[in-house]
Amino acid sequence: MPADYLKPLLRESDSKIVLLILDGLGGLPVQAGGPTELEAAKTPVMDRLAAEGTLGQIVPIRPGVTPGSGPAHLALFGYDPLTYLVGRGALEATGVGVDVRPGDVAARGNFATLALDGTISDRRAGRIPTDEALPLVEMLQAIEIPDVRVQVKHVKEYRFAVVMRGEGLSPEIEDTDPLRTGLKPLAPVARDKASEKAAGLYAQWIAKAQEVLKDQPKANGMTLRGFGTDPRLPQYQDVYGLKAACVAVYPMYKGVSKLVGMDVAKFEGESPQDEFNTVADIWADYDFQFCHVKKTDSMGEDGNFDGKVAVIEGVDAALQTVLDMQPDVLVITGDHSTPARMKYHSWHPVPLLLWAPERGLRDPQTAFGERACAAGGLGTFPATDIMPLALAHAGRLDKFGA
Repeated sequence: MPADYLKPLLRESDSKIVLLILDGLGGLPVQAGGPTELEAAKTPVMDRLAAEGTLGQIVPIRPGVTPGSGPAHLALFGYDPLTYLVGRGALEATGVGVDVRPGDVAARGNFATLALDGTISDRRAGRIPTDEALPLVEMLQAIEIPDVRVQVKHVKEYRFAVVMRGEGLSPEIEDTDPLRTGLKPLAPVARDKASEKAAGLYAQWIAKAQEVLKDQPKANGMTLRGFGTDPRLPQYQDVYGLKAACVAVYPMYKGVSKLVGMDVAKFEGESPQDEFNTVADIWADYDFQFCHVKKTDSMGEDGNFDGKVAVIEGVDAALQTVLDMQPDVLVITGDHSTPARMKYHSWHPVPLLLWAPERGLRDPQTAFGERACAAGGLGTFPATDIMPLALAHAGRLDKFGA
């Protein structure tokens, strides 16, 4: 169980904790000596919290290791991602309401654009919107494979999930996404003998899916990645003694939250203000709220430095709604870095702000940014230590030993 040493230390409290994640928050300067996206953003509220709180930076997996979003979020929740291995497919499918059971094999799909020679020219099919993707998902739902039940469900925009249920399936399968353009989609190769059956069934399904999609103008191909099953994760209430909720727009983050036992809030809208209004609406019912903002990551992956700056500024402009709830602890960080300069996730440490007015110790930093966080009072530490720090600052841990 994650943080097993904490269980005897847990203390009853009515304190409230908010973990605000700006996906892909960390960045890099476009030019040497220039600001990162976070440093370039005008963030008067977060800068005030930085001056009143303590800064640091987190390492999601291990130094030098570039994380995917699934393992990075498990680390934020205190689950060592090298111990708790969860395929992104299980997270996506769970997030859109598919019942992924032990023994099922789920994969996350991307619609893609293929060139005439079969190579990938766009890994996200031009980020086709949901209304264009839904008819394509319906076409994929009609595909049948002998001896297994196949469920296909739309996730968001160009993303979908595929789940196979049958006898003798195992999810140790290599991704078919080569992760860059100019290459053909890969075959779903089994990593071990137990996964050969599922890999073969997925190869059949992919062949039929490519035939269905081949005449589409944008999404004439697809890739699969993150093969996984229900990991049976320890639950938040048992691990931390917290009644926890997730406020997120994108299904994958709802999925990982469900798998650790959080309730997922339903709400309309997609803006930070919509999310923070939801935090306020459910405030009385929960001890802990995980609130997730996705578009910082999307802008980073698109190489849109100014767009990422604008998303950060939009979060800052709406943040007072959360502060009006008077949380005892507010942690603001990201799951990983996605520098617009790189257009991809990176291994760089992620800036973190810990604001706990009753129990926090201020450091000398007065602005929220990468270089300030590198010099902050919390130093550089594993993302799995966020939850113990939050619990301690919320007065929810007793001392260890006599």
